[in-house]
Amino acid sequence: FLWLPARDQGLSGRSASPFSEHALRSLVKMSSGVVMEDSIMDKFNEMKLKHTKRFMIFKIDGGKIVLEEEGEKEKTYKDFHEKLPKDQPRFAVVDVAWQTEDGRPQEKLVFIAWSPDDCGVKQKMLYASSKDAITKKLTGLHKVLQCNDAADIEEDEIIKQVK
Repeated sequence: FLWLPARDQGLSGRSASPFSEHALRSLVKMSSGVVMEDSIMDKFNEMKLKHTKRFMIFKIDGGKIVLEEEGEKEKTYKDFHEKLPKDQPRFAVVDVAWQTEDGRPQEKLVFIAWSPDDCGVKQKMLYASSKDAITKKLTGLHKVLQCNDAADIEEDEIIKQVK
């Protein structure tokens, strides 16, 4: 637990906090100490702007968020679901495709924090404390979803959450 003094504007007009606003934000962002590989941003922006991928799956390895799997545009949600480990947490960005009630095709980028109930507490805590940092960097996401069991990650459930 990190105690930060309240911002107090005294007679001097300066903050009572010994930390700058930027330093405070950095402390909050990196609460887990995990950093994201720079190449992930390039791949994410390409996926977002050009819709070149169906999904990207990330894992935390050696204190870094790294790209573990990616699926080309031709892949389906089922392909993504099969690549996701059933007993280990992961982060994923999925270009979820569905049709509206009037038949129009839709695609939205969705961030999924997968943390199955039966994985270890240490892993769950590491991923939970890193989720905010990665979602703040990946701008342009339609939804951020937390999935903890098999029913949460089913395609129909994800589409229901996205609509």
